Formats: sequence, structure tokens, C-alpha cells
Amino acid sequence: MGKSDKDDGSELTKDLKQACILVVDDEPGMRNFLVKTLSPHCKFVAEAATVAAAEDRLKDRYFDIVVLDNMMPGQKGIDWLASRHASGEFTDAIMVTAYADLETAIDALRAGASDFILKPFRSNQLLNAVRRCLQITRLRRENLLLKRELEQATQTRLVRSELLGDSAALTQIRTILDRIKNLATPVVFAGASGTGKEVAARYLHAISDRRDNPFVPIGCGSIPDDLVEYELFGHQDGAFPGARAGREGLLASANGGTVFFDEITDLSLSAQSKLVRVLEDGAIRSVGSERMIDVDLRFLFATNKSLAQEVAAGRFREDLYFRINVLDVSMPPLPQRENDVVILAEHFMAELAKRLRLAPLEIDSTTKSALLRHDWPGNIRELRNIIERSLILGRFAIETLSPVPANKAIEPLEDVERRTILTALEAVSGNKTEAARKLGVSRKTIDRKCAAWGL
Repeated sequence: MGKSDKDDGSELTKDLKQACILVVDDEPGMRNFLVKTLSPHCKFVAEAATVAAAEDRLKDRYFDIVVLDNMMPGQKGIDWLASRHASGEFTDAIMVTAYADLETAIDALRAGASDFILKPFRSNQLLNAVRRCLQITRLRRENLLLKRELEQATQTRLVRSELLGDSAALTQIRTILDRIKNLATPVVFAGASGTGKEVAARYLHAISDRRDNPFVPIGCGSIPDDLVEYELFGHQDGAFPGARAGREGLLASANGGTVFFDEITDLSLSAQSKLVRVLEDGAIRSVGSERMIDVDLRFLFATNKSLAQEVAAGRFREDLYFRINVLDVSMPPLPQRENDVVILAEHFMAELAKRLRLAPLEIDSTTKSALLRHDWPGNIRELRNIIERSLILGRFAIETLSPVPANKAIEPLEDVERRTILTALEAVSGNKTEAARKLGVSRKTIDRKCAAWGL
């Protein structure tokens, strides 16, 4: 039996503190040593004296790793592990063996073991093996998620996690997101298409304490209705015709991180029902399995529709609406973001010029005026497309951006300002404070102007 060593440091503890471990060993002394070594560092440690008892434990809950002895009465650890992997189970295993021969090592890896350690061993060897196993699992998940993002990405889509701009509207959103960054509260990002809902969600994840864990975007409208449950929750071997191997779902892959449902109203009512259970229980169950798996997730949602109206129309579940409608962050359309259009244009110009290997165009004052004047029905996405088109053409086609009619008279600025302020005051029944808020100016400015006009 190994002797106790001092912990390897804070990084080791950080890696292990959320892990659930199952120890399977028929020898009471070794089993006790394994449990006592792991328990101070891990979230939960259970034990079993036989593979039959281990099966019962695994039916009750999900374990990240099984620490498994090989030579046990009845079924050998390697044989039991091989049978579980053949059925599509995902739990990683560390094999404990007293035999150092190459054949045993090869058999353990073929059976699905992630690592193996030789008896006798010290406590730090066990802890390091568990940490390596957790890191490999995390890297495997990240690799699958990155591969999926690359498959979904198009040539015209660049993913950002910065909220660029210094407008009052965007500053307010940054303040809200900074306040809630480390809370597990669901957030709904509302706004028209192209207003940057996913960028805001990525920004929230990037400033949160989950930043080192996965951010998993799920396009609710891009997954066929008949496959959405398999994609979200995963499936066991043989769960449906053609499923020759089990697969981990997107929610399990995001464990510890953030999952972002883009256009949540496009999710089928059946999947919405199961999502309610996940939000309430903090656990998922893959298709074809009887076992629940605990997950630690932050849920973010985006919609370009009114969720309340979708509920009233019977297209969105009311229980899901009340479960996620905790905090609503409204993303403003681009015309309401003041000078942000120029900041974003300059960013896209630098980014796209580098990617397309073209010389960047100068955004001169005439072009800036045209960009600021345009009403941007397609919001940020339209702006990005305009910049890319201009780079390819080698010039800005500013005549296409809400051109000023040739016969339109140019009014004095003072007249335009007076009409705008008076219209705002009329709209709010003379409430100067409210008019100032809506116009984005100070109350003193309204008072001064009204005094000058004799009002």
C-alpha cells in the first residue's frame, strides 16, 4: 500500500475539486487507502468491492473516473471495463495493477483504460493519474467542440467575444454583464438579427469564472427536430437505428462552462420540455440510458422574437419561459449605438483585410458620414458585409447607403434641433427629464434650450 505524500499544489486541487470518483477494489485496505487519498481533494468519492457493486453505483449516478483494480474475484477489471466500453459507456478508468508486463498494459488500454498505475504506489502518483485523466477528458471534449464549431463556421462568419463600442447603450450592457458575470442565473439576450447577441454571450462567458471551460453555441434552428435530443443529450450504443457507438451530447460536453441556445424559440416543444427538466434538476440523461448525469452549466439564450408572444401563440412552453425569463438583456439596433458604427467598421476593415490578404481601405470623413447616416436594417451583420464587399471592390459604394435625395433641402441645425426636442417633449407629455433620457442629453440641456425659445 502506498504512503501519503503532500499535495502537489493549488493547481492539482483546482483540477480535482469538481471530480466524482468511484473506487473499485476487493481488498479493504487498498480500497480504504484510495478513498482516504482522494476524498479531501474531490467533490465525491464512492467505493465498491466488486464489479457487480460498481454496476449498481454507476446506475445511481455519474462518475467522472473509475479507479479500478484488475485482479478481483469473479470478473477481472479489464474484462468488465471492456464490456462497458463496448456498450457505449463514457466513464474514464484508471487501472490499478501489481503486474508491470507489457501485455497487461496493452490489454488495459484496449479495454478502454485512460491510464494505469502499478502497485505499490504513493498518494501523489494516484492524484496525478486522476488529474491527467481529467485533463485528457477535458481536451477531448474541447477538441470535439472546436471541430464542431469549425464544421458550422462559414467563410463570412467571424466569432468575436469583445463588445466593441463606447456608446451609452453598450456601456450600460457591459455594466449589467459585469455585475452578473459569476452568477449561474439564466440570461436571455433579446434583439433583432445581427445585433450581436452571440457576441454578448461570448463576452459574458469570457469575463466569468467559467472562462477556462467550454462555451458551446447551439443553433436551435440548424438541428433537425428528429435529431435534436440526440445532439443535446447524447445517446447510448444502439439507441436508434444506425447508432453503432455511443456519443456524448453537447450539454455534457459543456460541463463546467456555458451553453448558448441561439434563437431558442426554434427549439421543438419536445426538446423544450426536456430542457425544463435539465434547468430544474441540474442533470441530464442520454437517450437510451437510465442513469442521470449531474452537470454544472450556465444557460444563455438568444431570441429575435417576443417570448411572451410566442407563449401566447402556443409555440413556446410557458414553464420554460418562466424558468429562463430571469434577466433580459436587450441588444440595441446599430443605429441606436451612436459612433459605434465607425468603431465596428474600422475593426472589420482590419480583420477582413488581414483574412482576405487585401490592402485595407481608408474610412474617410465622407464614408464615416454615410455609415452614420444609414439606418442599418441588417445591423452589425449588414455592416460587416458592406466592409467585406468594399474590400473586394477596392472602394466604398457609399451611394448604396441611404443616399441623400438630390433635391432635399438642407435645414439649419438649430431648426432641426428645435423640432426634435419639441417633438420629444410632446411625445412624453412635457416631461423634460424623460425627454432628455430618450434624446440622450442632460436635463440641463433641455432646460437651457426651452428657456432660449421662451418655453
